[in-house]
Amino acid sequence: MSMHLERELDYLNKELLGIAAMVENATDKALVALVERRPELAREVIDEDDLIDHREVRIEEECLKILALHQPMATDLRFVVTALKVNNDLERVGDLAVNIAERALYLSSKEMLAVTLDFPEMSREVMKMLKAALDALTSRNTDLARAVIAGDDLIDNFNRQMYDSLQQLMQDNPTTIKRSLHLLSASRHLERIADLATNICEDLIYMVEGEVIRHRPSDYLQDERKRLKS
Repeated sequence: MSMHLERELDYLNKELLGIAAMVENATDKALVALVERRPELAREVIDEDDLIDHREVRIEEECLKILALHQPMATDLRFVVTALKVNNDLERVGDLAVNIAERALYLSSKEMLAVTLDFPEMSREVMKMLKAALDALTSRNTDLARAVIAGDDLIDNFNRQMYDSLQQLMQDNPTTIKRSLHLLSASRHLERIADLATNICEDLIYMVEGEVIRHRPSDYLQDERKRLKS
């Protein structure tokens, strides 16, 4: 590898970790804004989204420049391809954080719903999952990445429970429909963030090991869960 390519790959890695930190912070603030009814945090997330968008474009341009000028091979090529995909996923997580912040802004001025929901717990689990995915990316830890992938079903279950609870509430009390729909939207956004965290981990495994694990059958995940518990 030439010294020039090595410098550019190092710069790309730093930029990727930088946008990861920005997205993690935005997601955390959006969820705190929603759970704790803090509109000022929601506005911060919305106002700062342009910074994430600009960085995402810069990283994409850097990836394309490296591919065009250096034609990297093997491990270096896998890193650049993974950086392109992860960069896009991170920007989408940032957009979902904005969507959650917008839900938080609306709900902060409305009466709280008189129903027991696991939204705070779901938020904590999604943040744990996202943080673990980004920690795996930083340290290139494929075992941690596999643990994140194996835990995605938990968030899917939270989302189904949220849907069932809010559907019943809307049937019982139609005056809650608009607020309930905002919460349902936030729940779907959380589930999507978890899916994107899983995507990041799948791409990391490809980058480090050269193994494509997307679209694997369900028994693969069951085997992974057993392996991680052993």
